[in-house]
Amino acid sequence: MYLADRSAPRGTTAAPDRVRGTVRAVSPTVLALGTVSLVTDVSTEMVTAVLPLYLVVGLGLSPLGFGVLDGVQNGVSALVQLTGGHLADRVRNHKLVAGIGYGLSALCKPLLLVPHLGALGAALALDRTGKGLRTAPRDALISLSAPPERQGRAFGVHRAMDTTGALLGPIVAFLILGAAAGGYDAVFAVSGCVAALGVLVLVLFVPSGRKSAGGGGKTAEVPAAAEAREERVDLRAAFGLLRAGRLRALFACAVLLGLTTVSDAFLYLLVQRRTGIDEQVFPLLPLGTAAVFLLLALPAGRLADRVGRRAVFLAGHAGLLLAYALLLWAPATPALPYLVLLLHGLFYAATDGVLPAAVAAVVPARLRASGIALVGTGQALARFCCSLAFGAAWAVWGDGPALAAAAAGLACCAAVAGAVLRPAPPTRPARLTEDPR
Repeated sequence: MYLADRSAPRGTTAAPDRVRGTVRAVSPTVLALGTVSLVTDVSTEMVTAVLPLYLVVGLGLSPLGFGVLDGVQNGVSALVQLTGGHLADRVRNHKLVAGIGYGLSALCKPLLLVPHLGALGAALALDRTGKGLRTAPRDALISLSAPPERQGRAFGVHRAMDTTGALLGPIVAFLILGAAAGGYDAVFAVSGCVAALGVLVLVLFVPSGRKSAGGGGKTAEVPAAAEAREERVDLRAAFGLLRAGRLRALFACAVLLGLTTVSDAFLYLLVQRRTGIDEQVFPLLPLGTAAVFLLLALPAGRLADRVGRRAVFLAGHAGLLLAYALLLWAPATPALPYLVLLLHGLFYAATDGVLPAAVAAVVPARLRASGIALVGTGQALARFCCSLAFGAAWAVWGDGPALAAAAAGLACCAAVAGAVLRPAPPTRPARLTEDPR
């Protein structure tokens, strides 16, 4: 199945789903993982919200130094995804590897209390390593706990809960900064406690994932599980997934589109420069994107299950392209920031959960985490390269020409992706050339 394929069989109706309700339509594993991600994101975003100001103003780190530090830690997270995915498939226990990742992110929080750049760098590296380790096993658990026709909904529910944590984290951090005498130290200490709570929820409420539960409590992927007992999962098998045309197409399109996706930080800077909003309002811009993402993640996932993942995935990139166009040519009205943030949140809602759901549909269960990690790593590294190229273009040409080049590249890459991901036409049965009598 490509992104274009519909997961639900034709002729089915949505009436049974409406009767069962949303709770029965989503497995307890997805809800438990969503709770873990919500709690962990509260912890992570508490630190993310105050860290730039703490490093630049509190410790005197230059903006260039912070940019390098931020780029390195994101690159580490992308590369470690491959390790996490392969280990999860090799030991056949996705919860164990995901738990190690969440545990690393929790254990590194006390290092943030040490006012030294070396300790802070180590803490950030461990945190990104933990994120990289847990991402692919977590998404594999989600895909293995939902039947194919509800993959988009499952990822949509998880991403909505995850984004709730991203919304709450900065709010909690600012409340602590305003109330606590310790300031940053209080934020870092509370963040560590919240991260430990997330690990506890994972241990107590998330199953190990040795067997994948399909819909209705039945065990799914039994043939693949039996095959996993006979075939050893190694790196050759993991990278061999790219020889399959379906996954190779998804990987190539994710990389192409990632190469023209401007990073969030640059987009918010462009909004600020284009509209002249007050610097005190600038930290609230990510909350606008997160709020739209939260509201639309589940509807986008359900729509992808119904009309096809290709259409929703490409529509998300069309929304991002429209946001670029507004920043380039729309008048600087008070409504412009809201429109751009709306389209930015729509982009994430239509792509962040839809892509791993599409990968899960074309990768066998025994290599599910490896396949998700391959595509996720390729996309993350492509976006990192885009950030470097966009920053250089901004320095040489200015922000307007740099964004125009990114918009032109995104339009071309989206057109290529639309053609590559187009479903193959159904084959017609061969005509009988002889008398069947």
